[in-house]
Amino acid sequence: MFDDLSLPVLLLIGSSAALVILLVGLRMTGLADRIADRTGLGEAVVGGVLLGAATSFSGTVVSFTAALDGRASLAFSNGIGGIAAQTAFLAIADIVYRRANLEHAAAELANVFQCGVLLLLLVIPAAAFTAPEIAIWGVHPASFVLPIVYAYGVIATARLREKPMWQPVETDETRADEPEDGDTPGNPARRLIFGFMLLMVFLGSAGWVISQVGAQLVDRLGLSASLVGALVTAVITSLPELVTTIAAVRRGALQLAVGGIIGGNTFDTLFLTISDVGYRGGSIYHAVGSQDLFWLATGMLMTAILMLGLIFREKKGPGSIGFESLALLCIYVLAIAIQVYSGRT
Repeated sequence: MFDDLSLPVLLLIGSSAALVILLVGLRMTGLADRIADRTGLGEAVVGGVLLGAATSFSGTVVSFTAALDGRASLAFSNGIGGIAAQTAFLAIADIVYRRANLEHAAAELANVFQCGVLLLLLVIPAAAFTAPEIAIWGVHPASFVLPIVYAYGVIATARLREKPMWQPVETDETRADEPEDGDTPGNPARRLIFGFMLLMVFLGSAGWVISQVGAQLVDRLGLSASLVGALVTAVITSLPELVTTIAAVRRGALQLAVGGIIGGNTFDTLFLTISDVGYRGGSIYHAVGSQDLFWLATGMLMTAILMLGLIFREKKGPGSIGFESLALLCIYVLAIAIQVYSGRT
């Protein structure tokens, strides 16, 4: 279907799919914020689970489609590269939120805990790569462990919000998670959830288009699959996270902004399970290269810095950017430079 299209037409189709992802992601933010209020689950939980999973849906389709086509590197780097990109988006949101350091104002224990879960999830594929190549029905055991750990993290995060064992210190810059008028707990949320699910269908369709365009770029331009996965398809399918994060910050839903990024990142690790199922050449963890693992290490480093920033809660004056946000941007830019250089050599 895409093989006979010229490169300009291919890029036009890819840009159109990116625009769909962008607009749908923007609409999802408002719905997620209202769902959080009406269900009483809170911005951090809904942002980390519902919004995070939904905005990652297009990326899921990209990784699964690439794996079905036997493109292990593209499938792996699309998911892991998206984690690094989305974490860098928080630094951009910190710049947009000029009142104080975002990690200080969005104090929420659930987000700190989710960072720990994410680090645990990222360690699993690294361990699978170094372990013997074992497959059960063509799937590595690590791929079965990932969804179990993810599910535990979701349940534990919800319990943590209900009965936290410690609370962040309230300051004049702390933004509390307060429901808006008309969206108090107990009000029906069925229509909001239905609209949210409908938007996910559009994201999935756009994700399939992006996967096909990415595969064509690898074949026609001779680019590294890891380069295309981490810096093209991953960034494009991560656009909802950028849009929803900035939109949430402008709405004052700071916990939703931070939780959406962290939750999206934890959900992105499940791309590996889905990709391993779709990849029929054996364990996907043993079919990837050092460039793919480079993005895994980058994601772990950036997550660790984010978690430390949420704990340390550096407070800055209006118009400033937190030290951890600056570090996240520098690391991501450096990682891109290294990937581009290694992709040419």
